[in-house]
Amino acid sequence: MTTTELSWLFSAYRDPYLARQIVARIRELAPPHQVILMHVCGTHEATVTHFGIRSLLPASVEVRSGPGCPVCITPPSYIEIACRIATLPNTILTTYGDMFRVPGINRSLAEVRAQGHDVRVVYSVWDAVKLAQKYPEKEVVHFAIGFETTAPTTAAIALSNPPPNFSFICVHRLIPPVMEHLLQLGELRIAGFICPGHVSTVIGAKPYRPIACKYRTPMVIAGFEPIDVLLGVLMLLKQLQEGRFDVEVEYTRAVLEDGNVKALRALSEVFDVTDGGWRGIGMVPNSALQFKKEFSHLDAFERFEIGEIPPYKPPPGCRCGEVLRGLAYPQECPLFNTVCTPNTPVGPCAVSREGACYIAMKYERRKGPTQ
Repeated sequence: MTTTELSWLFSAYRDPYLARQIVARIRELAPPHQVILMHVCGTHEATVTHFGIRSLLPASVEVRSGPGCPVCITPPSYIEIACRIATLPNTILTTYGDMFRVPGINRSLAEVRAQGHDVRVVYSVWDAVKLAQKYPEKEVVHFAIGFETTAPTTAAIALSNPPPNFSFICVHRLIPPVMEHLLQLGELRIAGFICPGHVSTVIGAKPYRPIACKYRTPMVIAGFEPIDVLLGVLMLLKQLQEGRFDVEVEYTRAVLEDGNVKALRALSEVFDVTDGGWRGIGMVPNSALQFKKEFSHLDAFERFEIGEIPPYKPPPGCRCGEVLRGLAYPQECPLFNTVCTPNTPVGPCAVSREGACYIAMKYERRKGPTQ
């Protein structure tokens, strides 16, 4: 694709006239009763909030943010484990920037580094491997978080025979199981899902289909431009009007039915699927990845004595758990942008750039493209 074609494509997905046409069609299809649609992607939330998409929708159509931030849903116990490992002698702990300041049970990795321990922010897991090669006398432990989007990079490292002094704290989580879990919980009547684009480039459309059929819940895999999201809403409303519960792909320029077959093959070679904890949600069946036995030497839990982890008590007033389950908007939290800010976070949703509270604090005064 030429530069001109790319430029045209980008401008088309931010075209105000096209947006108005889609919004008009959404208003035509909007039912008289309340309809709650949920997305599970921090980038979708950034688009929705940045461009004021909620303000463009009819009152009967809501788009709520779900557990789409991998940093936000990482259990505090894993952060405490990472902090303990980081304090061990001759150890370098690496993580991504968003995780660095997330509060755990009693502390964050930023606080551990401030105490003089070697905690480093890396841009990719490959940077962590290079550190292990550079410092063979030290243990290098990478705090591996993320959904199906980042898990293949962990699998690729495992398959590349990394240095013997390298290991992972593996906290990869899977999106379709948590979507099903939210439907099973029934705390919120979710009429349809906008499925995450990044995750879907890896897993494809196929894993969503049994869930959509079982719970009679339409789903649309959408891209990240404003037009993508508006089309996702429109396609969901059309399915609801027609009584369908299909999985449709709006993001056809990046998502295939079977996903990235090579990446999925690597995941199946390296990981087993098991139950996993999600911050603010609890234990979700079949939602976590753990190393297969033949890769257990890469598991930090097998290398280090962790000790007993104290129970986590959410800070008084913090509603991050409800925000992650779509039960509350960030502005409904009493700590929002007062006690809890990106500079002084109380909960995880104010730290990560994909966290709903961080996004709301950044863009809450921004208006939509057609206003």
